[in-house]
Amino acid sequence: MTSGRHFLQIPGPTNVPDRVLNAISFPTIDHRGPEFARLGREVIDGLKSVVRTEADAVIYPASGTGAWEAALVNTLSPGDRVLMFETGHFGTLWARLARDVGLDVTFVPGDWRSGVDPAVVEEHLRADVGHTIKAVAVVHNETSTGVTSRIPQIRAAMDRAQHPALLLVDTISSLGSAEYAHDAWGVDVTVGCSQKGLMLPPGLSFNAISAKAREAAESAQLRRAYWDWEPIIAANAGGFFPYTPPTNLLYGLREAVAMLHEEGLDNVFARHQRHAEATRRAVEAWDLEVLCRVPEEHSPVLTAVLMPDGHSADAFRNVVLDAFDMSLGAGLTKLSDRVFRIGHLGDLNDLTLLGTLGGVEAGLRMAGVPHKPGGTSVAIEYLADTAPRTA
Repeated sequence: MTSGRHFLQIPGPTNVPDRVLNAISFPTIDHRGPEFARLGREVIDGLKSVVRTEADAVIYPASGTGAWEAALVNTLSPGDRVLMFETGHFGTLWARLARDVGLDVTFVPGDWRSGVDPAVVEEHLRADVGHTIKAVAVVHNETSTGVTSRIPQIRAAMDRAQHPALLLVDTISSLGSAEYAHDAWGVDVTVGCSQKGLMLPPGLSFNAISAKAREAAESAQLRRAYWDWEPIIAANAGGFFPYTPPTNLLYGLREAVAMLHEEGLDNVFARHQRHAEATRRAVEAWDLEVLCRVPEEHSPVLTAVLMPDGHSADAFRNVVLDAFDMSLGAGLTKLSDRVFRIGHLGDLNDLTLLGTLGGVEAGLRMAGVPHKPGGTSVAIEYLADTAPRTA
């Protein structure tokens, strides 16, 4: 039996706040009655306020993988060409799913240390004079690497190329944690899920859908049934769903959205940026290397840290778990045993982050990982000097 709380510092699922846990425990109600209709409209409108869209949005009882598939099968036809990018583990998985549903994927290789290059997007689209590319699919925040792609610049590159392809964006680990604006950024389909910045357990996934994407769905020929947007949008008009909805998770979503707005979305994003900066300063002071190579692509959601040559990231994580009851994120596929990931998203404050960094620093010492001491002190100085002042 370990005393104290477990530190869950993986980049999702994140810690679920008490307010959300309490909301999830509410009694289940009739999902065809008037009380549910009010809940249904509240959560759909609340989700749209976080995605920052006036367009349609749908909620699925599913993981983020389901919302990936929904974005593709609603807008595309068998053999359609999709431009996708090897930004990391999840960009690779989305491309694999696209192939599995019958799409022709042009997969741009990457180094897993940088995001999507807008110039490369423009180059591919300008070369596609016949407009055979029907969609550009981008992971906004690559959870495996701690790299955030620059969606507004990608949209601008598409516009410069005067190409009609749809823009599909995965916000699975960025929604509610990093600045994002579906409408203002010209996104056609946003993909999201519940267990990251929205501070919920796994189980909900989302699509936000532009008018252009909905129009594309009218002629799209990939087979869809459960993922079909139209029955959901039709039922949502009255606050209902065309299937049995996960009522208790929707209670939680309503509470999570309320918490985000009470803090203010801009304040939420600033908090995440500040915690990310504190973490990177600690890593630099330890004389370790942040995986992300491009400063303007540093993730506000997590920091992936490269281990020194000859040292095992997994062995280090096991030391931290055993000694301090703290979970850090593992390296995935190409990065297996080479990196550990510090999640700093969701329901997180300065003291939680400092406890996390203190556990990392102590773990480095205990595991015999070469480093310079004092990274946590550097983070303390930064957080103390930048602490928001209340009136």
